[in-house]
Amino acid sequence: MTECGEWRLEQAMVNCGLPLVWHADRRFFCSRQAFARWAGDRTQLRMEDFYRGMRKRSGLLMQADGTPAGSAWNFDRENRKALPRKLHGPFPAHFPLDAITLEVIELVRARFSDHYGSLDGFDYPVTHAQAQSLWQHFLDFGLAAFGDFQDAMAEGEPFLFHSRISAALNIGLLDVRQLCADVDRAYRQGRVPLNAAEGYIRQLIGWREYVRGIYWLRMPEYAGLNGLGNQRALPEFYWTADTDMRCMAQVIGQTMALGYAHHIQRLMVTGNFALLAGIAPPEICEWYLAVYLDAFDWVELPNTLGMVMHADGGFLGSKPYCASGRYIQRMSDHCSECRYRVDHAVEEDACPFNALYWHFLMRHRQTLSDNPRLAPVYLNLNGLPAERRDALWQRGEQLLARLDAGERL
Repeated sequence: MTECGEWRLEQAMVNCGLPLVWHADRRFFCSRQAFARWAGDRTQLRMEDFYRGMRKRSGLLMQADGTPAGSAWNFDRENRKALPRKLHGPFPAHFPLDAITLEVIELVRARFSDHYGSLDGFDYPVTHAQAQSLWQHFLDFGLAAFGDFQDAMAEGEPFLFHSRISAALNIGLLDVRQLCADVDRAYRQGRVPLNAAEGYIRQLIGWREYVRGIYWLRMPEYAGLNGLGNQRALPEFYWTADTDMRCMAQVIGQTMALGYAHHIQRLMVTGNFALLAGIAPPEICEWYLAVYLDAFDWVELPNTLGMVMHADGGFLGSKPYCASGRYIQRMSDHCSECRYRVDHAVEEDACPFNALYWHFLMRHRQTLSDNPRLAPVYLNLNGLPAERRDALWQRGEQLLARLDAGERL
């Protein structure tokens, strides 16, 4: 058999009572064994270190003298531009529903009619040829701008310049080696800028391979980690999108319709709120696994428990990815249409992200204040007048009490 994609399934197969011969999963560059050798006795497993090693071994975006293209390994700082007001993503590729897909849709409609999400928006590749067509569409129309705007969000633009191929890649309809080679070639031929090529290849041979390695290195105990002690239930609006927070309503509504959200929508909107509100890791992990088309345990669990919730104590990510509403305002157009004011923090009409951000930092001060990457944030917090800190704490307490009471935000 090929190695399983999740720990639970592999354990079931190991315990089935049959002699098994295991073959490596070729959907990845780095085998589990190679990742374990890389991890070795390192005290910190940082994605950047792993990524540089993968670049060297693969030769992707490398120069003849063994140095990285552009004399830099990582162009992350050039991947964070907000979308200009009149710029739109390319018209998305579409795929006709064939007989098998229509049959499955009707089966799901009959047997699971009360489940989350919508069948009406299904428009994903279901064959290798369709997946290859979607990939070529991205190479032709999306990749060049992906580098600048991969972190941007815009209403009415669910895909922007993203490739939308993660589900097809995760089930094996596409080959990661071909994808990386295509991106590398596009850069060398001058068709896309380096920050676009590097940003995309980093997602494939850096982050994707890294989180899989962490998963198999640390399971099963990894799934039970809760380093911040979060116990709050997941709010009902994660299942309904019924909230006045415009960014949350937009991302959750899009998720319900399409089974899709890009990485910043997941990390810095729905994930950020779950982190600030102290949601129990199993509840938010279950939600991500349930609602996204590309979610499999090996990729969803480390991303949610480790990166989103910082529940592994910083093993996967060196700091919590927490932010106030100002970040969402900078990277999207959601705030302009929101009932809440992003420039307010403690008033009744204030963006809930603002007070919850400071409340999160205050309640986890003992755990997080020694984190070097959060030192400037705590310096700002300590510089606030005592009455301002108290007002932020009280506003945060009120918001959390409303969540506990099931009230609408």
